[in-house]
Amino acid sequence: MRSGGERSILHADMDAFFVSVELLRHPELAGKPVVVGGTGNRGVVAAASYEARRFGVHSALPSSIARRRCPHAIFLPGDHELYRKVSAQVREIFDRYTPLVEPLSLDEAFLDVTGSRRLFGSGEDIAWKIRDDVRAELELGCCIGVASNKFLAKLASVEAKPRALPDRIEPGRGVMVVAPDAEQAFLDPLAVQRLWGVGPATLERLHRLGIAHVADLHRVDPTVVAAALGRNQADHLIALSTGFDDRPVEVDRDAKSIGHEETYAQNLHSVSEMRTNLVRLTDAVASRLRQAGVGARTLQLKIRFDDGFHTITRSTTSREASDSAAVIMEMLEPIMETIDPSPGIRLLGVSGSNLGPVFHQMTLDEAAEDAPAHGATDAALDEIRDRFGADAIGPASAVRGGEVRNVKRGGQQWGPDQ
Repeated sequence: MRSGGERSILHADMDAFFVSVELLRHPELAGKPVVVGGTGNRGVVAAASYEARRFGVHSALPSSIARRRCPHAIFLPGDHELYRKVSAQVREIFDRYTPLVEPLSLDEAFLDVTGSRRLFGSGEDIAWKIRDDVRAELELGCCIGVASNKFLAKLASVEAKPRALPDRIEPGRGVMVVAPDAEQAFLDPLAVQRLWGVGPATLERLHRLGIAHVADLHRVDPTVVAAALGRNQADHLIALSTGFDDRPVEVDRDAKSIGHEETYAQNLHSVSEMRTNLVRLTDAVASRLRQAGVGARTLQLKIRFDDGFHTITRSTTSREASDSAAVIMEMLEPIMETIDPSPGIRLLGVSGSNLGPVFHQMTLDEAAEDAPAHGATDAALDEIRDRFGADAIGPASAVRGGEVRNVKRGGQQWGPDQ
């Protein structure tokens, strides 16, 4: 949105968030190359300290490659539950300055502070106040971009970050402001792949047209760009190249699906192994559905084989939404039995979508006086876990080494550990 300054949008991005949180409980690792994520050979990097980034280690990089690039790096397994708690504390700080907060992930969010300027000052003033509060109260850093829209604010936050170079770490600005009258000057020198929607294939086509930077888009006939990319994508990129973005900050973003998946250090080769792990996954998905107060009508089973990362998905839909692990398992088991696991399965996933309220029509048996109320077992499970912890009780397949190890939200987000 070329708004002439009507809106003040912030993009706040926590600085090396997962690593920074880990350093609070491991201060002896400060200044060392630290990597957080899956520590096993099938893991991926969730975050890397700037000391590790100097060696080319970055998020989403396979852990095995990260080890080769930085053999002396210190690998720590991710602790998603801790990061969620700290993220909630960061959110509390954001909420002091505006109710219009759109979280994108645990470590970044958009804030519309347009209506807060009379109380707290300009968008830049508010950005510095937030940054100072996060540092003083949580001992964490964040970088903030300030602009008239979301697209420019996100680009600006990147420019505010420190940079890891092979021979040094350059401090960042902390806060970067793109003034309304300086938007084009800010955009023009940027590499064209910084525009949203420019992936490898699109970038190759743009390079063929001699478009390497944002400014180049203005020197090429729009009809030529449209012929190479298609009218819709061409119009989208040309609009972004002028700084246009009219999307509002969305406060309420209801979940469209709830799911869990796990990558296994050793491949699964039998139906019984699949079933054992599927029980754990369905229990976790059902538990989260109940926490959200919804059920799922559509259930999807995701399977990734070890032969070239071939992935398949199969889904089924029922007339009624359910939040019961037993019902979810009953729906997925016929699908599972059609899958041949002999090539070796490295990943299983279960997700529920088409979310809505859970209704249950009682049967004659359930209406009998001695029959337990519908959902009583699930309610008892939830109560025990609330009182004694997430691993207090679970399916028999969750027992490992004499302990219950249920699937946890984000517990294996970055692959299996050693």
